[in-house]
Amino acid sequence: MKFIIGLGNPGKKYRNTRHNMGYMVVEEIARRYDIEKEECKFDSIIGHIRINGQKVLLVKPLTYMNLSGKAVQALTRFYKQDISELIVVYDDMDLETGRIRIRAGGGSGGHKGISSINERLGSQEFPRVRIGIGRPPDHWSVEAWVLSETRADEQADIDTAVQKAADAVICWVKDGIVQAMNKYN
Repeated sequence: MKFIIGLGNPGKKYRNTRHNMGYMVVEEIARRYDIEKEECKFDSIIGHIRINGQKVLLVKPLTYMNLSGKAVQALTRFYKQDISELIVVYDDMDLETGRIRIRAGGGSGGHKGISSINERLGSQEFPRVRIGIGRPPDHWSVEAWVLSETRADEQADIDTAVQKAADAVICWVKDGIVQAMNKYN
């Protein structure tokens, strides 16, 4: 079984913000596959799908970004899955808007959601997909930037990145992390 974990913040207020790129990718994958079952547990909304016959859980933690590790830890403990069987999708200010980067593991880069997961899992060696949201203008705080909606002139790049990230995650499920990195980085 694989876990596709999209980081974001729950609620209408945050729906289309830069910090919800992970949620957007999970929702895109859900549009492409039939959800067999949906449930709310482990502080998450979980959709059960199959990709090439393989069981996959689409996960949107409801703990808010900075506490994402709580939900991910509960999920991995219950299912007793190795962390190599999960992939985390999230926003990244260090990438220009619309770019994606896939990694097999690594540090948090200052991302508080990833820091929370690293801490709770006791490891940073799990696959991840970062979606670029760019740096805030000088007069913006980081918090205001990540909680803002994308500008109209950025929307096409964001839409393309969400599609490409969904393709990359599906490639990871089917063919593994090395193939996904080779094809989408």
